[in-house]
Amino acid sequence: MATFYNQATLSYSGGTVNSNITTGEILEVLSATKTAVIGEYSQGSEVPYVINIINSGNTDFTDLTVTDNLGAYEFDSAEKQPLEYVENSVKYFADGVLLATPAVTAGPPLEISGITVPANGEATIIYVARVNGFAPPTAAGTIENTAVISGGITEITVTACITAAAEPVLGITKSVSPATVAENGELTYTFVIKNTGNTAAEAEDNVVVTDLFDPALSNITVAYNGETWASPANYSYDETTGQFATASGGITVPAATFTQDPSTGEWITEPGTATLTVTGTI
Repeated sequence: MATFYNQATLSYSGGTVNSNITTGEILEVLSATKTAVIGEYSQGSEVPYVINIINSGNTDFTDLTVTDNLGAYEFDSAEKQPLEYVENSVKYFADGVLLATPAVTAGPPLEISGITVPANGEATIIYVARVNGFAPPTAAGTIENTAVISGGITEITVTACITAAAEPVLGITKSVSPATVAENGELTYTFVIKNTGNTAAEAEDNVVVTDLFDPALSNITVAYNGETWASPANYSYDETTGQFATASGGITVPAATFTQDPSTGEWITEPGTATLTVTGTI
């Protein structure tokens, strides 16, 4: 309940006098919840949010506004928003019936206005936000997203918190040296495996590199991060077909490191890397 106070003043030729202070309480009939449909995020991912407003009173509440701060936080005396509204994603329901899209200002902050909550009913607003470069990607990273519902007698604040997904995110590039090689010449394939995730790829992640060398190589030597590997403990290779595969779990890749640009506030990712080389005669 919200408490309010009121006092009157009486003025007359001899002066002024104040009345007693009256106290009253407003019985709040609006309540709300906010939910993130997906509890984890990574950079570029899209997160649907659901705001549910319940009216337990006998009169419609009209012309309400939802103002979402898109996860705003203070950085270097400025405000950064780790979320961006996805255009045309708002859906508005009253008692389960889809209605016309209300007025939307993408912001930041995001504003959705013209909401009506029917008497003894509920209104549901669904919208999607995209995670951008201001979102902390570290394993302990969170985005606390707050919305304020205004237009009634009292404002309602609702919050949803999501956490950075703790996982490795791997990519691989392959190069050959030299690019031009004579018959019976030697060449080296280099595979660079990068991890842009906040968690290392460990043996239990079963990282495997496979390749079909065409033309097939003979008399190969294999090295991982500069250390010579042996077959079959670390890899398998068929000189007839050119089929190559590393042993499951033999490749591990450290987690990325993250720093926040002191001038822009954007997060910079330095991937963790591992290097595999295969040298043979063509």
